[in-house]
Amino acid sequence: MIDKQQLTEIELDRIIEMAWEDRTPFEAILYQFGFTEKDVIKLMRGNLKESSFKRWRKRVNSGVSQKHLKKRNPEISRFKCSRQKAISGNRISKRNY
Repeated sequence: MIDKQQLTEIELDRIIEMAWEDRTPFEAILYQFGFTEKDVIKLMRGNLKESSFKRWRKRVNSGVSQKHLKKRNPEISRFKCSRQKAISGNRISKRNY
């Protein structure tokens, strides 16, 4: 697991980006970064404006977001678009820096 104080700016940006994505479940963040849902909530609270955090929490807890695998349609068996490259466990897999 990554120490929360040792996150690079790139890692922090990627976790926040994954948290904002509706189709990326918390389990994918846990798999890639070792952050539980509770850790992600704390990270988002500490790194977003209050209004942005409230909007994100409202969206995650709504029926629109599929952040929780238990709420997800069972026909969706992937974390990503079928046209996206495979998730490899690489901590920063989406962007090229």
